[in-house]
Amino acid sequence: MSGQPKPSQSRGRLRVGTSGWAYPHWKDRFYPEGLRVKDRFSYYAAQFDTVEINGSFYRLPSEAAVRAWSEQAPPGFVFAWKASRFITQAKKLKDVADPVERVFGRMAALGEALGPALFQLPPQLRLNLDRLDQFLPLLPTTTRTAIEFRHPSWYTPQVLRRLADHDVALCISDHHDAPAPWEATASFIYVRGHGPGGRYIGRYPSADLGDWAKLLERWLADGRDVYAYFDNDIEGAAPLDARDLKARRAPSLSGRSSQSSKEAEPPWPSTVRASFGQSPAAGVAATFGAGLAAAGDRAARPAIAR
Repeated sequence: MSGQPKPSQSRGRLRVGTSGWAYPHWKDRFYPEGLRVKDRFSYYAAQFDTVEINGSFYRLPSEAAVRAWSEQAPPGFVFAWKASRFITQAKKLKDVADPVERVFGRMAALGEALGPALFQLPPQLRLNLDRLDQFLPLLPTTTRTAIEFRHPSWYTPQVLRRLADHDVALCISDHHDAPAPWEATASFIYVRGHGPGGRYIGRYPSADLGDWAKLLERWLADGRDVYAYFDNDIEGAAPLDARDLKARRAPSLSGRSSQSSKEAEPPWPSTVRASFGQSPAAGVAATFGAGLAAAGDRAARPAIAR
Protein backbone atom coordinates (compact mmCIF):
# COMPACT_ATOMS: atom_id res chain seq x y z
CA MET A 1 0.00 0.00 0.00
CA SER A 2 1.45 3.33 -0.96
CA GLY A 3 0.01 6.84 -0.85
CA GLN A 4 0.17 8.95 -3.96
CA PRO A 5 3.01 11.46 -4.39
CA LYS A 6 2.39 14.90 -5.82
CA PRO A 7 0.95 14.73 -9.35
CA SER A 8 3.66 17.13 -10.56
CA GLN A 9 6.39 14.80 -9.26
CA SER A 10 8.25 17.89 -8.05
CA ARG A 11 10.79 17.24 -5.34
CA GLY A 12 9.42 17.11 -1.80
CA ARG A 13 10.58 19.29 1.08
CA LEU A 14 12.26 17.91 4.17
CA ARG A 15 11.41 19.47 7.53
CA VAL A 16 13.21 18.25 10.66
CA GLY A 17 12.52 19.28 14.24
CA THR A 18 11.61 18.07 17.71
CA SER A 19 8.47 17.35 19.70
CA GLY A 20 8.30 20.46 21.89
CA TRP A 21 11.01 23.00 22.58
CA ALA A 22 10.42 24.42 26.10
CA TYR A 23 12.36 21.84 28.09
CA PRO A 24 14.39 23.22 31.03
CA HIS A 25 16.78 20.26 30.90
CA TRP A 26 17.89 21.29 27.39
CA LYS A 27 19.76 24.18 28.99
CA ASP A 28 23.49 23.92 28.28
CA ARG A 29 22.83 20.73 26.30
CA PHE A 30 21.12 22.62 23.47
CA TYR A 31 20.26 26.09 24.70
CA PRO A 32 23.41 28.07 25.48
CA GLU A 33 24.15 29.27 28.97
CA GLY A 34 22.66 32.68 29.66
CA LEU A 35 19.91 32.41 27.04
CA ARG A 36 16.70 33.84 28.45
CA VAL A 37 13.69 31.52 28.62
CA LYS A 38 11.64 33.87 26.45
CA ASP A 39 14.32 33.69 23.75
CA ARG A 40 14.43 29.90 23.52
CA PHE A 41 11.88 29.63 20.73
CA SER A 42 13.73 32.19 18.63
CA TYR A 43 16.95 30.25 19.16
CA TYR A 44 15.20 27.00 18.21
CA ALA A 45 13.54 28.51 15.12
CA ALA A 46 16.90 29.81 13.89
CA GLN A 47 18.08 26.19 13.58
CA PHE A 48 14.94 24.31 12.57
CA ASP A 49 12.00 25.16 10.32
CA THR A 50 9.39 23.11 12.18
CA VAL A 51 8.37 21.88 15.62
CA GLU A 52 5.70 19.51 16.88
CA ILE A 53 3.46 21.10 19.54
CA ASN A 54 3.13 18.45 22.23
CA GLY A 55 1.14 20.43 24.81
CA SER A 56 -1.97 20.55 22.60
CA PHE A 57 -2.37 16.83 23.28
CA TYR A 58 -2.97 17.48 26.98
CA ARG A 59 -4.92 20.71 26.79
CA LEU A 60 -6.51 22.65 23.94
CA PRO A 61 -4.54 25.91 23.74
CA SER A 62 -6.34 29.22 23.81
CA GLU A 63 -6.80 31.09 20.56
CA ALA A 64 -4.53 33.82 21.93
CA ALA A 65 -1.76 31.27 22.55
CA VAL A 66 -2.09 29.85 19.04
CA ARG A 67 -1.93 33.33 17.51
CA ALA A 68 1.15 34.12 19.63
CA TRP A 69 2.95 31.06 18.28
CA SER A 70 2.15 32.12 14.76
CA GLU A 71 3.37 35.66 15.37
CA GLN A 72 6.66 34.45 16.85
CA ALA A 73 7.42 32.09 13.99
CA PRO A 74 9.79 33.27 11.25
CA PRO A 75 8.59 33.12 7.61
CA GLY A 76 8.33 29.56 6.35
CA PHE A 77 8.24 28.00 9.82
CA VAL A 78 5.60 25.30 10.36
CA PHE A 79 3.97 23.93 13.52
CA ALA A 80 2.83 20.34 13.53
CA TRP A 81 0.51 19.66 16.46
CA LYS A 82 -0.88 16.78 18.44
CA ALA A 83 -4.66 16.61 18.57
CA SER A 84 -6.43 16.44 21.91
CA ARG A 85 -6.18 13.23 23.90
CA PHE A 86 -9.91 13.64 24.62
CA ILE A 87 -10.50 12.42 21.06
CA THR A 88 -8.04 9.54 21.12
CA GLN A 89 -7.66 8.44 24.74
CA ALA A 90 -11.04 9.29 26.30
CA LYS A 91 -13.40 8.85 23.34
CA LYS A 92 -11.18 6.41 21.44
CA LEU A 93 -12.37 7.89 18.12
CA LYS A 94 -16.06 7.26 18.91
CA ASP A 95 -18.59 10.08 18.41
CA VAL A 96 -15.93 12.75 17.99
CA ALA A 97 -17.32 14.96 15.22
CA ASP A 98 -17.65 18.02 17.46
CA PRO A 99 -14.25 17.81 19.19
CA VAL A 100 -12.50 17.16 15.86
CA GLU A 101 -14.10 20.28 14.41
CA ARG A 102 -13.17 22.22 17.55
CA VAL A 103 -9.46 21.35 17.56
CA PHE A 104 -8.97 22.02 13.86
CA GLY A 105 -10.85 25.30 14.21
CA ARG A 106 -8.68 26.39 17.11
CA MET A 107 -5.36 25.49 15.47
CA ALA A 108 -6.38 27.26 12.25
CA ALA A 109 -5.25 30.46 14.01
CA LEU A 110 -1.69 29.39 13.14
CA GLY A 111 -2.43 30.67 9.64
CA GLU A 112 0.45 30.12 7.22
CA ALA A 113 2.39 28.36 9.99
CA LEU A 114 -0.23 25.59 10.28
CA GLY A 115 1.32 22.17 9.75
CA PRO A 116 0.08 18.58 9.99
CA ALA A 117 -2.13 17.31 12.80
CA LEU A 118 -1.12 14.13 14.63
CA PHE A 119 -3.62 11.81 16.31
CA GLN A 120 -1.86 9.50 18.79
CA LEU A 121 -3.95 6.48 19.71
CA PRO A 122 -3.56 4.73 23.09
CA PRO A 123 -1.95 1.28 23.35
CA GLN A 124 -5.20 -0.08 24.81
CA LEU A 125 -7.05 0.66 21.57
CA ARG A 126 -6.71 -2.34 19.30
CA LEU A 127 -7.72 -2.67 15.67
CA ASN A 128 -11.27 -1.40 15.16
CA LEU A 129 -12.13 -0.80 11.53
CA ASP A 130 -15.62 0.49 12.33
CA ARG A 131 -14.20 3.26 14.50
CA LEU A 132 -11.60 4.11 11.90
CA ASP A 133 -14.25 4.24 9.16
CA GLN A 134 -16.31 6.66 11.25
CA PHE A 135 -13.32 8.82 12.12
CA LEU A 136 -11.47 9.32 8.84
CA PRO A 137 -14.29 11.19 7.01
CA LEU A 138 -14.35 13.75 9.85
CA LEU A 139 -10.87 14.99 9.01
CA PRO A 140 -10.70 18.18 6.94
CA THR A 141 -9.08 17.75 3.56
CA THR A 142 -7.43 21.18 3.83
CA THR A 143 -5.04 20.11 6.62
CA ARG A 144 -2.58 17.25 6.50
CA THR A 145 -3.19 14.58 9.12
CA ALA A 146 -1.20 11.64 10.47
CA ILE A 147 -2.16 8.84 12.86
CA GLU A 148 0.24 7.16 15.27
CA PHE A 149 -0.88 3.71 16.37
CA ARG A 150 0.33 2.35 19.68
CA HIS A 151 -0.91 -1.22 19.20
CA PRO A 152 0.53 -3.43 16.42
CA SER A 153 -2.86 -4.90 15.50
CA TRP A 154 -3.47 -1.77 13.40
CA TYR A 155 -0.71 -2.56 10.92
CA THR A 156 -2.82 -4.39 8.38
CA PRO A 157 -3.34 -3.87 4.64
CA GLN A 158 -6.97 -2.92 5.34
CA VAL A 159 -5.92 -0.06 7.62
CA LEU A 160 -3.19 1.16 5.30
CA ARG A 161 -5.63 1.15 2.41
CA ARG A 162 -8.14 3.24 4.35
CA LEU A 163 -5.47 5.76 5.30
CA ALA A 164 -4.38 6.02 1.69
CA ASP A 165 -7.97 6.56 0.52
CA HIS A 166 -8.15 9.64 2.77
CA ASP A 167 -4.57 10.83 2.18
CA VAL A 168 -3.83 10.34 5.88
CA ALA A 169 -0.24 9.46 6.77
CA LEU A 170 0.67 6.45 8.83
CA CYS A 171 2.95 7.95 11.46
CA ILE A 172 6.25 6.12 11.12
CA SER A 173 7.02 5.75 14.80
CA ASP A 174 9.50 3.54 16.64
CA HIS A 175 7.67 3.73 19.97
CA HIS A 176 8.29 0.59 22.01
CA ASP A 177 4.57 -0.21 22.20
CA ALA A 178 4.17 -0.71 18.45
CA PRO A 179 7.03 0.19 16.08
CA ALA A 180 5.51 1.04 12.71
CA PRO A 181 6.49 -0.20 9.27
CA TRP A 182 8.14 2.40 7.05
CA GLU A 183 5.17 2.65 4.72
CA ALA A 184 3.84 5.66 2.81
CA THR A 185 0.05 6.00 2.83
CA ALA A 186 -0.26 9.69 1.93
CA SER A 187 1.17 12.39 -0.31
CA PHE A 188 3.47 13.33 2.60
CA ILE A 189 5.48 11.46 5.23
CA TYR A 190 5.34 11.88 9.03
CA VAL A 191 8.12 10.38 11.15
CA ARG A 192 8.49 10.35 14.95
CA GLY A 193 11.69 9.13 16.56
CA HIS A 194 11.34 8.27 20.24
CA GLY A 195 14.95 7.26 20.80
CA PRO A 196 16.78 3.92 20.53
CA GLY A 197 14.41 1.33 21.93
CA GLY A 198 11.49 3.75 21.68
CA ARG A 199 11.60 5.03 25.26
CA TYR A 200 12.44 8.73 24.84
CA ILE A 201 16.04 8.48 25.96
CA GLY A 202 19.41 8.23 24.26
CA ARG A 203 20.86 9.35 20.96
CA TYR A 204 20.53 7.39 17.76
CA PRO A 205 23.67 5.78 16.35
CA SER A 206 25.07 7.71 13.42
CA ALA A 207 24.62 4.70 11.14
CA ASP A 208 20.88 4.56 11.88
CA LEU A 209 20.39 8.25 11.06
CA GLY A 210 22.29 7.59 7.85
CA ASP A 211 19.79 4.88 6.97
CA TRP A 212 16.93 7.25 7.80
CA ALA A 213 18.40 9.78 5.40
CA LYS A 214 18.56 7.24 2.58
CA LEU A 215 14.96 6.18 3.09
CA LEU A 216 13.66 9.73 3.37
CA GLU A 217 15.56 10.70 0.23
CA ARG A 218 13.55 8.18 -1.78
CA TRP A 219 10.28 9.77 -0.71
CA LEU A 220 11.58 13.29 -1.29
CA ALA A 221 12.64 12.30 -4.78
CA ASP A 222 9.13 10.92 -5.36
CA GLY A 223 7.66 14.35 -4.57
CA ARG A 224 6.53 13.75 -0.98
CA ASP A 225 7.13 16.35 1.72
CA VAL A 226 8.68 14.80 4.83
CA TYR A 227 8.10 15.91 8.43
CA ALA A 228 10.49 14.27 10.89
CA TYR A 229 10.34 14.92 14.64
CA PHE A 230 12.52 13.61 17.45
CA ASP A 231 10.84 12.93 20.79
CA ASN A 232 13.83 11.55 22.71
CA ASP A 233 13.87 14.71 24.81
CA ILE A 234 15.36 13.14 27.95
CA GLU A 235 18.89 14.47 28.46
CA GLY A 236 18.41 16.79 25.50
CA ALA A 237 19.05 14.16 22.83
CA ALA A 238 16.22 15.22 20.49
CA PRO A 239 17.62 18.52 19.13
CA LEU A 240 21.05 16.96 18.70
CA ASP A 241 19.67 14.09 16.62
CA ALA A 242 17.47 16.50 14.67
CA ARG A 243 20.50 18.63 13.88
CA ASP A 244 22.42 15.52 12.82
CA LEU A 245 19.67 14.32 10.46
CA LYS A 246 19.23 17.79 9.02
CA ALA A 247 22.97 18.01 8.29
CA ARG A 248 22.74 14.82 6.24
CA ARG A 249 20.80 16.69 3.57
CA ALA A 250 24.15 17.25 1.91
CA PRO A 251 24.66 15.45 -0.33
CA SER A 252 22.18 12.60 0.25
CA LEU A 253 19.19 14.90 0.93
CA SER A 254 20.33 17.92 -1.05
CA GLY A 255 18.34 17.24 -4.20
CA ARG A 256 21.29 16.03 -6.23
CA SER A 257 20.39 12.40 -5.77
CA SER A 258 18.47 10.82 -8.63
CA GLN A 259 18.05 7.32 -7.24
CA SER A 260 15.16 5.59 -8.92
CA SER A 261 12.42 4.17 -6.72
CA LYS A 262 12.96 0.90 -8.56
CA GLU A 263 16.59 0.60 -7.47
CA ALA A 264 17.75 -1.46 -4.51
CA GLU A 265 16.49 -0.42 -1.10
CA PRO A 266 18.92 0.98 1.45
CA PRO A 267 20.03 -1.52 4.13
CA TRP A 268 18.04 -2.25 7.23
CA PRO A 269 19.72 -0.78 10.34
CA SER A 270 21.42 -3.26 12.62
CA THR A 271 19.08 -2.38 15.49
CA VAL A 272 16.07 -3.51 13.47
CA ARG A 273 17.72 -6.80 12.58
CA ALA A 274 18.50 -7.34 16.25
CA SER A 275 14.93 -6.59 17.34
CA PHE A 276 13.46 -9.15 14.92
CA GLY A 277 16.18 -11.74 15.44
CA GLN A 278 15.71 -12.90 11.84
CA SER A 279 15.65 -11.53 8.34
CA PRO A 280 13.88 -8.13 8.17
CA ALA A 281 11.26 -9.28 5.66
CA ALA A 282 10.44 -12.33 7.79
CA GLY A 283 10.25 -10.13 10.86
CA VAL A 284 7.73 -7.81 9.23
CA ALA A 285 5.63 -10.78 8.12
CA ALA A 286 5.65 -12.27 11.61
CA THR A 287 4.94 -9.00 13.38
CA PHE A 288 2.49 -7.27 11.05
CA GLY A 289 1.09 -10.13 8.97
CA ALA A 290 2.09 -11.63 5.66
CA GLY A 291 0.23 -8.89 3.81
CA LEU A 292 2.86 -6.39 4.91
CA ALA A 293 5.94 -8.46 4.10
CA ALA A 294 6.12 -6.84 0.69
CA ALA A 295 5.79 -3.41 2.31
CA GLY A 296 8.79 -4.24 4.45
CA ASP A 297 10.79 -5.11 1.35
CA ARG A 298 9.76 -1.88 -0.41
CA ALA A 299 10.39 0.54 2.44
CA ALA A 300 12.57 -0.92 5.15
CA ARG A 301 12.09 0.72 8.53
CA PRO A 302 15.11 1.95 10.40
CA ALA A 303 15.23 1.96 14.16
CA ILE A 304 13.06 4.75 15.44
CA ALA A 305 10.18 5.23 18.90
CA ARG A 306 6.76 8.31 21.74
